[in-house]
Amino acid sequence: MYDYIHGKVKQISTDYIVLDNNNIGYKILTPNPYNFSLETELTINVYLYIRDDSFELYGFKTVTEKKLFEKLISVTGIGPKSACAILAPGDVANVLKAIENGDVNYLMKFPKVGPKTAQQIILDLKGKLSHIDAIEINQELDEAFDALKALGYKEREIQKVIKQLPDQGLTTQEYITKALQLMLK
Repeated sequence: MYDYIHGKVKQISTDYIVLDNNNIGYKILTPNPYNFSLETELTINVYLYIRDDSFELYGFKTVTEKKLFEKLISVTGIGPKSACAILAPGDVANVLKAIENGDVNYLMKFPKVGPKTAQQIILDLKGKLSHIDAIEINQELDEAFDALKALGYKEREIQKVIKQLPDQGLTTQEYITKALQLMLK
C-alpha cells in the first residue's frame, strides 16, 4: 500500500517519529528513532503492518533495512517489534552475515531472541538474503528481482541469475530481459 513517505521530522519519541507530509503527521515506528534529526526533510521507506486491532507504519532509512524487516517478520516467532530490535543497532550487514553463517550466538544477543528463535531465523532465511546486499546500491536490480518473483520464479533461481548480471548501469527492464535470457539457457 505505502512504499515511502517524504516529509519533515516533527517529533522523535522512544520508539517512533512523526513525519509531517502536507500537514499530515504520520506516526512511524522505527528501529532506532534517534537516528533521525528534528526538522530534517527526508524520505523514509515504510511498511504497513495490519493487525486485528490496529494499523502500524514501520519506517526505515534504507530499502535494505525494510527488506530485511519484511524477511524477519515472515519467520515464525518474530513480530515487528522483535524485528525492529534486531535492526536497531543499524548493523544490517552483520545480521545478514550471522544468518548466512548460522551464527546463533550473534542473533541471541537481541531482545526476545532465544536459541530456538535464532535457529528458526537461520532455518527460514539462510540462502534467501543474498539479493538484499545489492538492494541499497541498485534499486533497479531490486525491482527486477521483485518482478521476476511476481512472474512465478523461485528466489533461488533468481539469485543464481542475478549473480551473473552486472551490478549497475542497466534499467529495471534491461535487468529483467537479461535475467530471463539467462534462465532460458
